[in-house]
Amino acid sequence: MKKLFIYDFDGTIGDTRLTIVTTLQATLHHYGFENLSNDTCAATIGLTLEDAFQSMVEGLSRDKAIEMAAYYRIIFEDNKALLRPQPFPHVIDTIRAVNERGIIQTIASSRGNQSLMDFVNDMQLTPYISMVVGANDVVNPKPHPEAVITIMERMKVGAKDTLVIGDMPFDIMMGANAHCDTCGVTYGNATRQQLADSGATHIIDDFQQLLEL
Repeated sequence: MKKLFIYDFDGTIGDTRLTIVTTLQATLHHYGFENLSNDTCAATIGLTLEDAFQSMVEGLSRDKAIEMAAYYRIIFEDNKALLRPQPFPHVIDTIRAVNERGIIQTIASSRGNQSLMDFVNDMQLTPYISMVVGANDVVNPKPHPEAVITIMERMKVGAKDTLVIGDMPFDIMMGANAHCDTCGVTYGNATRQQLADSGATHIIDDFQQLLEL
């Protein structure tokens, strides 16, 4: 039994795909760029916003990506009120059950801290989550292991007792780079094959299957 779970948020705990994709497309349109498909936009979830825009727009400068990210954050606040993300099925009950087993639960996300904490609070997860590491807390974003290492050090738990759970290859690689076992979830923004190719230790189709690992 692992002692520490480190969850990704977007696509793992919260179903934020529609809100994110809609906001990415609106930002691209605002700056006069091609309106990319839902799947193309969703494939960037897990990257920092700046990296996401640079991956979608060929030759985009870092300064322009930073500007677009700032605009995205502004309109995301309106969009999340209209397209309010919900937790995926069985997430809340499973997190409560994991808590009852005495496993420490934390979050490592590429989302900005304020937005991330708003979602954690809205979903009433605060009593169960011991630590949240957002984009503002690290120098090196996923798939760099900084967030995982930071959490393990704070919680005083080693890699062999830690499981990293996420829906994207970036999450799996982040965990592997910290020498942790990993678990990919197939209901998020990547395919089972992509998770397998990234080296996930476990792959599950429903969040509650964490209780069987």
